[in-house]
Amino acid sequence: MDIIREIESEMLRKDIPDFKPGDTVRVYFKVIEGGRERVQAFEGLVIKRRGKGLSETFTVRRVSYGIGVERVFPLHSPRLEKIEVIRRGKVRRAKLYYIREKIGKAAKIKELVQQPDKENNNTEETNA
Repeated sequence: MDIIREIESEMLRKDIPDFKPGDTVRVYFKVIEGGRERVQAFEGLVIKRRGKGLSETFTVRRVSYGIGVERVFPLHSPRLEKIEVIRRGKVRRAKLYYIREKIGKAAKIKELVQQPDKENNNTEETNA
């Protein structure tokens, strides 16, 4: 059993950014068309992550010309070029299936705003 874990750990990617459901990401994925290989970008909302280890996948949803398009990407695939986190979303669920029924502004996710450090603000006020 340890041999399997060793082989799996060698195949795991280490360049994957930290992202969760609710985040908007841009995924660069290698696509093979005929004899050519090109990189295709897919930008959308992460609606779920599932699995662990090599079999971990995530689903990205976007609305293109009024039609919802979802694509499932294997997280540790060698065809996955890179993942860019565009914005962080504030959600309270791990699976955002309810977004499928929402239209327009109702399908928007609130953006997670980073709070400034309170310690740094307090020290500046006391020094002045």
